Amino acid sequence: MYHASAEIDDIDRVHLARCVELARQAVEEGHKPFGSRLVAGNGTVLKEDYNRTGDGDPTAHPEFALARWAGLNMEPSERAEATVYTSGEHCPMCATAHGIVGLGRIVYGSSTEQLLAWLDELGVDSFPFKPIPVREVLPNHQVSGPDMTFADEIRMLHERVHRR
Repeated sequence: MYHASAEIDDIDRVHLARCVELARQAVEEGHKPFGSRLVAGNGTVLKEDYNRTGDGDPTAHPEFALARWAGLNMEPSERAEATVYTSGEHCPMCATAHGIVGLGRIVYGSSTEQLLAWLDELGVDSFPFKPIPVREVLPNHQVSGPDMTFADEIRMLHERVHRR
C-alpha cells in the first residue's frame, strides 16, 4: 500500500527531515503538521514555511505559500528546475498552485492516502474537498513519494493535533 519511492535519495531525505521539523514547529504554534521547503535546481534552499491555518486562514498551506513566493521571486526557468519538498502530499489547491506557477519536482514524506487512514483511525472527519492525489492533479510532473522514513513521526504529529 505505502511503498517507499526508489526515486528518493539521501539528499532528498535531508530536505524531508527539515520539512518534518517545520511540521513539528507548526504543531507547537497551534497549526496542522505540515512543513515545506523550496530548493533551487543547484541545491540552494530558497524558502521554507509551515502550515499556518490556525491563524484563521484555511488556505495558509506551506506549499501554497511557496508557490506564491516562487511566482513573485523566480524566473520561469528557475521555477521549472526547483524542487518542493513537503512533509505531506500536496492537497489539490496546493498542487494546482504548484502547476500554475510552473514549479518542478515534488517530493513528499507522507501521502494523502496515509493521512486519510490516520484520520479515520483517530475518528476525525476527512476533508471538505475530494482528496485527489497530486499525481492526478499534475500528471506530467515529476513526483516522488511517499517515503516511509518519516511516516511514524508524521503520524504522531497528526495524532498530537487531533487529540488536543
